[in-house]
Amino acid sequence: MASKWRGGRDPHVEPDGKVRQSQASSTFGPGAMIDLVHDAVVVGGLDFWRYDKSRSVSEPRLRDAIASRLEESGRKLCDEGSFRLPPTGDDHEPRRNCGIEVLEFPKWFICQNPDCRALVQSDQMVRKGDKYIHSCDGKKGNPCVPVRFVMACKNGHLEEFPWISYVHGLQGRPRCAAPALRLHEGGTGDFADVAVRCACGASRPMSNALVERVNPTCSGQRPWLGREGQEACTERLRLLVRTASNSYFPQVVSALSIPEPGLGLRDAIREQWSTLQIANESNLAVLRQIPKVQVALDGRSDAEILETIEDIRKGKQPPRDALRTAEFKQFTGSVAGRIGDLPPPKGHYFFARTFQPRDRLPTGIARLVLAHRLREVRVQVGLTRLESATPDLQGEYDLGVAMAPLGLQTDWLPATEVRGEGIFIQLDEQVVQHWENRDVVLARSRELFDGFQRWSNGGKAVFPGARFYLLHSLSHLLMTALSIECGYGASALTERIYCAPATDPTPMAAILISTGSTGTEGTLGGLVEQGRHLRAHLRLAFDMGKLCSNDPVCASHKPSSLTERNLEGAACHGCLFVAECSCERFNQYLDRALVVPALGHDGVAFFTERP
Repeated sequence: MASKWRGGRDPHVEPDGKVRQSQASSTFGPGAMIDLVHDAVVVGGLDFWRYDKSRSVSEPRLRDAIASRLEESGRKLCDEGSFRLPPTGDDHEPRRNCGIEVLEFPKWFICQNPDCRALVQSDQMVRKGDKYIHSCDGKKGNPCVPVRFVMACKNGHLEEFPWISYVHGLQGRPRCAAPALRLHEGGTGDFADVAVRCACGASRPMSNALVERVNPTCSGQRPWLGREGQEACTERLRLLVRTASNSYFPQVVSALSIPEPGLGLRDAIREQWSTLQIANESNLAVLRQIPKVQVALDGRSDAEILETIEDIRKGKQPPRDALRTAEFKQFTGSVAGRIGDLPPPKGHYFFARTFQPRDRLPTGIARLVLAHRLREVRVQVGLTRLESATPDLQGEYDLGVAMAPLGLQTDWLPATEVRGEGIFIQLDEQVVQHWENRDVVLARSRELFDGFQRWSNGGKAVFPGARFYLLHSLSHLLMTALSIECGYGASALTERIYCAPATDPTPMAAILISTGSTGTEGTLGGLVEQGRHLRAHLRLAFDMGKLCSNDPVCASHKPSSLTERNLEGAACHGCLFVAECSCERFNQYLDRALVVPALGHDGVAFFTERP
């Protein structure tokens, strides 16, 4: 799907690389750096995406939520086709107008001759086949590989490492007339063993670039947006390894497709907006004769149709609950399941039923809902580097200046559609509030808050509270327990946290554990079936959480310590960490001591006894 085309090449050759559609709007989205077989590239922005046909995904709730946030930052989202699936490639007939254009980055390469190790730019070399060749031996030459060091700032900007000025700047000498640079790396690969040297005698270790205050000011380059992507910036650049995990953080907002009584007409009009945007009293009758419009507006009066069209023109948003609050109400309002109660035919995205086990729900659990059919739409709204932006409890982001855009001229966003099933577990609100007010829990919450303060360092992030730590940690324990029995791999399960404090108009304390796949009609019901045996899975989760293989080190970890783990309490790879694709918060905001009794934490656990 991702394609890199060079001038003069046959437009029907195979693309230079491929990624899954879901990756093109997340891990390898616009602005991400990728190592192809022979090249290092940055994925082009939305302006460089090529479609044979635009394939849009409709999710009105999510569209309105994102549009209102974008307007606050001066950006707009189109009314029709605002979310698009990434373009699909055709292996049988590859062509340039179908795929994603990627740009060569970085342009500095290292000669692989151990006696040479020259730093050379791509325009100074000859390309033979799929490799750049450096003619250092005067004969056939030696292949070169892209350099692994680049520069970035916290606003998401990205640029080449300033090799020439860097090596000459330390000794205060002016740039020599003909710089000839070499990169020497020791056997350990440590920054202290890596140095750049010039033929004039200047030399400087790469470890100096780790000190942010000595680095140059960012020039605001955004290579994935093309030549017009540069903007003003005053941040200091920081050294970045291209393949490091902090080189790209996609900001993804998602929503479940749930029924919205009373908003069906608005959604139907939006689907046909390209036709109905010119509607008025004189031509509406004619427009309603168009087959697609006739089906969408069937049973609606002209007056209510025109009123809704006028509201859309004025940008008037309908009254809606926040994304996760609306989903929480939908789950908690689910009716009890009955024998023979089957999901409706295709076209219905949501089907969930409350389940009451014969042996009753475990203490502390208020409701269990089995979601036989779910549809989740995930939309990438921006990206950051070096540090990830923290979403709020509704799963939305503050779309400020620190979030780099995905395109310059586009008014749409890339999306992925996931269909599957899930288990919704709601904790008893009264029990949760009683637990939150315990003195030992308040003391533990202060410890977690102190660690959060050290991590945020005065930033805009808001402490989610002990309630969120409880829900998040319980979710991880249950996902691990379920994966042992349900047949799905641990990385195939994902979480969705529904959390709102007791002071909120709609207090929430629930989790949704789901599984799904893109491009299909859903999954096979294995996870829902395991939800009927919740007590057994809670028991397994309780046993796994009580003792970690890294105890007592894990249990005694303090969030406010001098380590970098300021957002975790009793949590590590031996007990709570799961695959990052399964976790909403990068394995942060975790503490199993709040869920089950852990060493040295008496009276803190929500579940004091085995379910």
